[in-house]
Amino acid sequence: MNTGYAAVNGLKMYYEVHGDGTAGQPPLVLLPGGVLTIELSFGAVLPALAAGRQVIVTELQGHGRTADIDRDMSMTAFAGDVAGLLGHLGVPHVDVFGFSLGGGVALQLALDYPELAGRLIVASVGYSPDGTHAEISDPARWATSTRMPTAEDFEQMRAAYQRVAPDPGHFDEFRAHTGQAAGSMRWTPAELGRIGAPTLLIFGDHDFIKLEHAVEMSELIPGAQLAVLPGATHMDVLRRPDLMIPLIQGFLG
Repeated sequence: MNTGYAAVNGLKMYYEVHGDGTAGQPPLVLLPGGVLTIELSFGAVLPALAAGRQVIVTELQGHGRTADIDRDMSMTAFAGDVAGLLGHLGVPHVDVFGFSLGGGVALQLALDYPELAGRLIVASVGYSPDGTHAEISDPARWATSTRMPTAEDFEQMRAAYQRVAPDPGHFDEFRAHTGQAAGSMRWTPAELGRIGAPTLLIFGDHDFIKLEHAVEMSELIPGAQLAVLPGATHMDVLRRPDLMIPLIQGFLG
């Protein structure tokens, strides 16, 4: 594994490159979920994914080892950062796997930089706010929701951030800042219809996103495939390598 920081759009953007790659296969870019570090998002699946191809994984603005800056968080800004990172690394074409917030960035990258994005794997993200279960949008219901991350999950997020962040005391401000990014996670049906990359959508059957919304999204993206993991909440999706690895490897070929 090689690690480094890229000067991109005012960020000092952390990245890791795993493996040497296989001839004829583009690298696979991994984009973690909101508030999560690389380890919390992809720790269960990264070793298997990197065993057969080169994997590039990064932490977005404010996340993990990438310090926050005085800039609004949005899908457009994040996609521009990822494109800048790939330019820094001299990588002209990639497959992309994004989870939750990272899945939104993957969609935006395919729209704004279609020449970069080969195959897309987008996990646990909807295309409009009305696709989210009502209990997820209402903080008063979080304590009783079986779909929300648990108190232990949130403590893991805090602890993981504090282990690696340039400013460990910034967690609460950073977490509040990510609300801007969540607010920008919306696309029109026409925008989804412009996605030309082969796309696999993955959701848990007890995810943040309504299953009927997931089906609708799969019908709006041309040729998209849809997978629903049984017995899986939002946080469980990447904790099921037994299900995820065959899906991902089968889709990527």
